[in-house]
Amino acid sequence: MRVIEHIEDLTPLHHGALVPTMGALHAGHGSLIERAVAAAAGPVTVTVFVNPTQFGPKEDFSKYPRTLQADLALAEKAGAAAVFVPDASLIYPDGLEAAARESAAWPLPPAATEPKLEDAARPGHFGGVCQVVARLFDLCKPAAAFFGEKDFQQLRVITQMVQRSAGRWGSLRVVPCGTVRERDGLAMSSRNRYLTPDRRDTALGVYRALQMAMSAQRPATAEQLMRETLEQHGFTIDYVAVRDAATLLPVSGLETPCRALIAARLPEVRLIDNMAMPVWR
Repeated sequence: MRVIEHIEDLTPLHHGALVPTMGALHAGHGSLIERAVAAAAGPVTVTVFVNPTQFGPKEDFSKYPRTLQADLALAEKAGAAAVFVPDASLIYPDGLEAAARESAAWPLPPAATEPKLEDAARPGHFGGVCQVVARLFDLCKPAAAFFGEKDFQQLRVITQMVQRSAGRWGSLRVVPCGTVRERDGLAMSSRNRYLTPDRRDTALGVYRALQMAMSAQRPATAEQLMRETLEQHGFTIDYVAVRDAATLLPVSGLETPCRALIAARLPEVRLIDNMAMPVWR
């Protein structure tokens, strides 16, 4: 497996598969890489870059875990051909201040502005996400890019960005991959390492809330059950919502495929998760 830091070394990897990450890789990332290896006709490249423009002023950019040697080992074990570890000056050649201004002005697709979920809870976040993912697509020129469903709104945003790109990245396919969970149901996340042992059971309140939503017969009931479960576990809630799975807008009909989505906070970590809802009839 190659470790790449320079643009010219990416050329042999063009038209393969891309797995963009911010590092701190875990088994969920491993499953994305393995899925890309199994599906792709070309080499699989993993990117490791902690993107500053998608973090808000009070968020954890400086504390975000950086575990490059462990990341390289996991990527190699999962079958990656290369790991691209760019410096910020390569991603943002005009400097971070200019990049931040560009991020704020990035033309966003509807999924990044209309749902009032992550877009409301983290203003500016999706500008940074679209900016860095577009730059990685420009540099790596993949035929397919693999993203996990745990960041479900992000998946929708990137899918729409590619659809609206008018061929900027050729026939690039965005491939969704299901959320990987711990045995007890907690969605795998790089930020789970912030949880102290005594908070581990508390964190399961997110998964339990989603499970409660599955038993509801109406979207409003599902949202109420999720909220009550999270409050019982001591979470501060950013949002709970049942939304149209395609648009992430409020549900317009009972037969619409839906997603239950949660973002909630404990003192040491913010957790997000989602689950496909049964179709109400």
